[in-house]
Amino acid sequence: MRVLITGVAGFIGFSLAKNLLLSDKKLEIFGIDNFDDYYSKKLKYFRINELKKFKKFKFTKLDIVKRKKILDYFKNKKFTHIVHLAAQAGVRFSEIKPKKYLDNNIYGFINIIDGCCLSNKPKVILYASSSSVYGDLNKLPAKEANRLNPINIYSMSKKINELTARFSSNYHKINFVGLRYFTVYGEWGRPDMFLFKLFKAFNEKNFFYLNNSGNHKRDFTYIKDVIEITKRILFKKRFKKRHLIFNVCSNNPVQISKIVNFFRKKIGIIKIKKIKRNKLDVKNTHGDNKLVRKFTNFNNFTNYKKGILNSYKWYNNNKIYKF
Repeated sequence: MRVLITGVAGFIGFSLAKNLLLSDKKLEIFGIDNFDDYYSKKLKYFRINELKKFKKFKFTKLDIVKRKKILDYFKNKKFTHIVHLAAQAGVRFSEIKPKKYLDNNIYGFINIIDGCCLSNKPKVILYASSSSVYGDLNKLPAKEANRLNPINIYSMSKKINELTARFSSNYHKINFVGLRYFTVYGEWGRPDMFLFKLFKAFNEKNFFYLNNSGNHKRDFTYIKDVIEITKRILFKKRFKKRHLIFNVCSNNPVQISKIVNFFRKKIGIIKIKKIKRNKLDVKNTHGDNKLVRKFTNFNNFTNYKKGILNSYKWYNNNKIYKF
């Protein structure tokens, strides 16, 4: 089998690629990434160098926005499975450079789909959606059947991806699965996200700026759980529908202030400055995970306390984050 992972230098893409390379020696893993500078390119190069240690990994530096290059790349590749994770990340950054979200998240996805159709069609295309597509719901947990109400350009681009996939699944007769990831955290995580900002502020004895005074909740989902769920869906033998959507979440939202207090108790005292809520942020996220648990038979979600301690221990022992 030949698996293509787009955005392979990113947090989830790298973690999935490494897991697949370690768990199945028969798989050929192909990865593409453009090394966008939204966060540290140095970290992304560290990740790719880690993957290059495996003989079955083949990397190409490639921007999904470059349509001709993408179409050329797909010729004769004959991928059996595709995991599309390449996208412009960051809710708050979408207010600063909205065009990047249209180019990368929407047109880039179309380029990937069109590229697939030039070669043999894959068994399935998994693509990353986001919990942010729900917006601020009055009733939680969010279920896959809920009406979507994106409140920023980033989440709107993810909603459009889902509509594009739904159309393409019927038009091209390809199985698509959209994964609405909820606050993924863990080893090798993104330095622009809450936990790693917390770790950095503590280690460097700086103030940590606590958004909304910590009075909001997130459905934290540990990276190892996310990868196991993604793998089980990726290699599913049969799909009842051409297009499926799943929440990928722990179904266990935790208040941010509670996370900070837990960190203080277990790791050490950190200096806090409370700031107002960013208007682009959803206040609370909480996903219903019944559908994905039934589909994958995965039920062993990591407790957030264990996940945070594992993440900090790893962060503290890796110099790649100390730049």
